[in-house]
Amino acid sequence: MRVLEVRDYQDMSSIASKIIIEKVQSKPDSKLGLATGGTPIGLYQELIRDYRKNGTSYERVCTYNLDEYVGIDPEDPNSYRYFMEKNLFAHINVPESQVHIPDGTVEDLEAECKRYDDELNRREGVDIQILGIGSNGHIGFNEPGTSFSSHTHIVKLAETTRKANARFFERLEDVPTQAITMGIASILKAKQILLLASGIKKAEVMRRLLTSDEVDEQLPASALKKHQNVTIIADEEALSLAK
Repeated sequence: MRVLEVRDYQDMSSIASKIIIEKVQSKPDSKLGLATGGTPIGLYQELIRDYRKNGTSYERVCTYNLDEYVGIDPEDPNSYRYFMEKNLFAHINVPESQVHIPDGTVEDLEAECKRYDDELNRREGVDIQILGIGSNGHIGFNEPGTSFSSHTHIVKLAETTRKANARFFERLEDVPTQAITMGIASILKAKQILLLASGIKKAEVMRRLLTSDEVDEQLPASALKKHQNVTIIADEEALSLAK
């Protein structure tokens, strides 16, 4: 894993965006694996700024989101599809038909997992996968204990994860208890992975990830050590305990 230490969240977002923009410009039909939450918002803002200023085209790009809540309508402001529309898709020229997000509202969730996996396999993995990291080491919604051989699946969200996401809801009770997520094996099929981390709240988990050679399913992000092309872009606070 290559670690790029940057000054702050803005620098993290800017550097990550340059990697994405260069990929899209050199390979216009790139397949991008996208994430939600607070971490990538700055990155998406940079992509939008570049699109408006420089006209980088996403007309041939396909996107694949990591996850989606179970039981929340795509039009609900708390859904990840809504998040992506608000923070990226509505502002660039990626065709809606080339946007892929798991559907957490279908009756047969297992069939939806298989459908999403089949779509990922048909594309032979994404070119670049964006990841954040949870305070318990989760990537996507793969909580501690998730098998490294897992593919797209239904997960019961840990209470720490639900509490971390409660800021997006009116009450903790409104946060879903389940989600559909790409599995760890699905994530590792990406040709390149960018893990973004910012802020003091991520310092302990980054210490765990970077100061040990251990690859342990209790720390899902440690699976990234099995991948040949991982770049971590983290700010000074996130790396403050890892030096």
